Amino acid sequence: MGKQKEIFIAFFRSGMLGFGGGPSTIPLVHKEVVETYKMMTDEEFSDVLSIGNTLPGPIATKMAGYIGYRVGGWLGLVNALIATVLPTVLLMILLLASLNQIREFDFVKGMTNGVVPIVGVMLAVLTWDFLKKSQKSLGWVKGAIILVASGVSMILFHIHPGIVIAVLLLLALFLPFKKEEDGAK
Repeated sequence: MGKQKEIFIAFFRSGMLGFGGGPSTIPLVHKEVVETYKMMTDEEFSDVLSIGNTLPGPIATKMAGYIGYRVGGWLGLVNALIATVLPTVLLMILLLASLNQIREFDFVKGMTNGVVPIVGVMLAVLTWDFLKKSQKSLGWVKGAIILVASGVSMILFHIHPGIVIAVLLLLALFLPFKKEEDGAK
């Protein structure tokens, strides 16, 4: 039962503090499941995140469902999903009742404007961590090529990120990636 409690706490915290939707919860889920409760490794988390991004629907619930199932079986899956969704449901019920009364206040506008850069920094830190880890398996050159090619595909050619991730997953399946030799760095 201790594992179920850890699952609930990890995903409830992420759901409660992840203001702004799925992208803002990803670093929080990472902190809880990798660092705090050690439910999985960084590499396993990045695999879950990659696969979750290729599937339709909210990333937070997909990750919660998979991680909960992996750690605690079917009960863990339900537990993690409830813990992820419960803060949002409770806050929606409480806040929607008073939204019309407070939405024009400057502090409310300031809060929503202040969240955007915070989420950006959190995602940048997580991206940097993944880039450092990719150096171990791919090397800096291949990692940088994949990063630039992905960015160009999404920004210049407007290719959906899910398609880019799916193509990269297929490449990883069929192309042998070996770490660069120390002299080639």
